[in-house]
Amino acid sequence: MSVKPLDLSKLKVFPLSERHSLTRADEILIDPDSEPRPCPERLVPLIKDCAQSLLAARKRDAAVMLIYGAHLLRNGTAKILERMMEQKWLTHLATNGAGTIHDWEYAWFGASTESVEMNVGTGTFGTWHETATNIHLAIMAGALDGLGYGQALGRLIHEDGVTLPTVQALTDAIVASPSDPLTPARADLLQAIQQQGWATGRVTVEHRWKYASILAQAYRHGIPVTIHPGIGYDIISNHPVFNGAAIGRGAERDFKLFGGSVDQLDGGVVLSVGSAIMGPQVFEKSLSCVNNLRLQSGKSIVTGHRVYVVDLQDGGGWDWTQGEPPKTNPAYYLRFCKSYSRMGGAMQYLQCDNALFIHHLYKELLQLKA
Repeated sequence: MSVKPLDLSKLKVFPLSERHSLTRADEILIDPDSEPRPCPERLVPLIKDCAQSLLAARKRDAAVMLIYGAHLLRNGTAKILERMMEQKWLTHLATNGAGTIHDWEYAWFGASTESVEMNVGTGTFGTWHETATNIHLAIMAGALDGLGYGQALGRLIHEDGVTLPTVQALTDAIVASPSDPLTPARADLLQAIQQQGWATGRVTVEHRWKYASILAQAYRHGIPVTIHPGIGYDIISNHPVFNGAAIGRGAERDFKLFGGSVDQLDGGVVLSVGSAIMGPQVFEKSLSCVNNLRLQSGKSIVTGHRVYVVDLQDGGGWDWTQGEPPKTNPAYYLRFCKSYSRMGGAMQYLQCDNALFIHHLYKELLQLKA
């Protein structure tokens, strides 16, 4: 073949301090006690219905899963979501790789987001040393403790670092038991320590803005948070430390953990907020796995759940409560509506700004609880 793969070990990376960041944590965070901006009147009954369904689900101990895109974090909802986690109104959170990158950068650097257009041309888009290094550090250390991508990164932020075994300890464990399930994870970490010059023992990474991190708050409250990335989708690929096996290992565990929550979804609620592709794609595969295992054991498939999909697009002008449109209708190709409409239960689509929806939902839950 005339095409050769890139040698990413030769990438030149830069400190975050040299990047022009477009958003700052303390400027975007919404005060949960503040009054939300008005929302369209047509959405008021739908948000009330969502809040009622959520509280009913928790009363019957059913799952309430929030599946969100990175913009929900970037729009400043971290403190509101922390309040909802504290009240046990959410039992599972899930996001994509971008959601973790902004999350970690806000928590450690206090700022995030860059100009893709400007930085791709200079070869600097995503080539930020601390971001890729620390996310890989978290994932690789977490794998040795059986943690997936989400919980591992949440732990790093919440605990301000990780503890790495020595080179000798890793080598001895690999040699002693090469077929151990942890051997691949140990080998990946060993290679990173040697190639990246990582110190072993306690590695301190102070996160001065951890209150801006959804992942850290989920870890603190003991709520599962799962990450569903694509290999090559995220800027942590733009660094010599990039390890698709480590990312995939963490994401594999998270997909299985996501399925564990789907298995608790009878009579529960799914909130898919600003996740046009990842959310519906992961959910439909996971639900199929759960139903497959249930049917093998003589159980019924997941039923009685309600799905609330929130996005800025107009839903194709289609009433999704009436089922999906024909293939000749452009609305048929809106994945974030179509997939969820096929998942049983009842689906409602709310065309709304994601932070506005979360803020109003939180206020409605407080009123219902009072």
